[in-house]
Amino acid sequence: MSPGSTYEVRVMSVLGQDESDSIQDTVTTLPDPPTDLRAINVTDSKALLLWRPALATVDHYVIVYSSEAAPGSGITIRVSGNAAEEQLQALQSSTQHRVSIHSQLGDLGSSRATTAFTTSSGKKVDGPRDLKAGQVTPRTAVLSWKPPVSAISSYKLSYYTDGQDIKEVILGPTVKEFKLTRLYPSSTYTAHLQAERDGLYMSTVSTDFTTGNLQFPFPTDCSQEKQNGALESGIVEVFPQGREGRPLMVYCDMETDGGGWTVFQRRKDGKTNFFRSWREYSNGFGVLDGEFWLGNEQLHNFTKMSPMTLRVDLRAGDETVYAHYSSFSVDSVKKHYTIRVSGYSGTAGDSLTYHNGWPFSTRDRDPQPFITRCAMSYRGGWWYKNCHEANLNGLYNTDTNHQGVIWTEWKGKDFSIPFTEMKFRPASYRT
Repeated sequence: MSPGSTYEVRVMSVLGQDESDSIQDTVTTLPDPPTDLRAINVTDSKALLLWRPALATVDHYVIVYSSEAAPGSGITIRVSGNAAEEQLQALQSSTQHRVSIHSQLGDLGSSRATTAFTTSSGKKVDGPRDLKAGQVTPRTAVLSWKPPVSAISSYKLSYYTDGQDIKEVILGPTVKEFKLTRLYPSSTYTAHLQAERDGLYMSTVSTDFTTGNLQFPFPTDCSQEKQNGALESGIVEVFPQGREGRPLMVYCDMETDGGGWTVFQRRKDGKTNFFRSWREYSNGFGVLDGEFWLGNEQLHNFTKMSPMTLRVDLRAGDETVYAHYSSFSVDSVKKHYTIRVSGYSGTAGDSLTYHNGWPFSTRDRDPQPFITRCAMSYRGGWWYKNCHEANLNGLYNTDTNHQGVIWTEWKGKDFSIPFTEMKFRPASYRT
């Protein structure tokens, strides 16, 4: 549906070939909202507001701002629907101000974008100088500055680029440099630094810098991050839906068999409980550099993007084996996250093909229950059949009743495997 549009809706009941009389009404969608609201050129009494305009036509924008000294008495101003900036004046010095903006189309208002900023004191006091950006990479930069001669209480550092919310950090009075991380590649950033002494903010010092380029500025998975030149395994921010989508933190294995693997499961010490609910397995749980399950919804989203391969790494003491599957995908929630896996090769033996075509089940949801409710009996969330040849989400360090972390073709059903990792990468990936 389009924003700010009116639709006619008709509803009727159907029984066989017969239809009832319809009822109808009209609905109007909310107008398109402005985004990326921020304040720049902040002084003791002024600030320039910038925002990204609504994509669809709107009548005007409504700006409401107030100070922390009088939070309940906001000032409202209206500006043209073609505007993308507004100068605020007569502000109170050394005060935090909060601002919201929304678009208006007729009687309908959009959702709000918000920001906050703090005005300086206006007094001629010694503040930080020579703010510079150095050691700039595609995703990081180190900001440095010369401190005031006189003592201060703290610094407030803010930075932003188009398409990213403004970020703010409070730093101690002795800090002289700060490393920015998780920056967008190929992007121009603006940074502002203010010193604060006894509640009074000094004038702002600013700088601009541009981050470096990458082959894949917004990698969709670990294989693209590997092609960006990453050599070490670890936690990485990826963008499965592209720059405009929500980023996701994942763990990348950059060393095994050419690297580029997105890890979605790990067992290593028993510190994380894997006997979880359907919702928890859907959303994911655990700690990325410890034990975790990335989430069935993410597995579906990743494996629907392109054909994927699956690798399972198993370790017990000095013994290590693996299973590789040339085709791997997970269906949507409507199909109960059914697993599709085939094309085994490796040294662990094939214990997963047995589960091919079976839905995921948990302690509180079993789409295809047998006489035995497998998830309850074997204490995990998995693609149980009747019931399992593999059970890598079973009870850690449990060697009885077939309830452990099991890969039958390697260690049978009475041995709980101490270390497991499951990971995927595109079938088209070349090492």
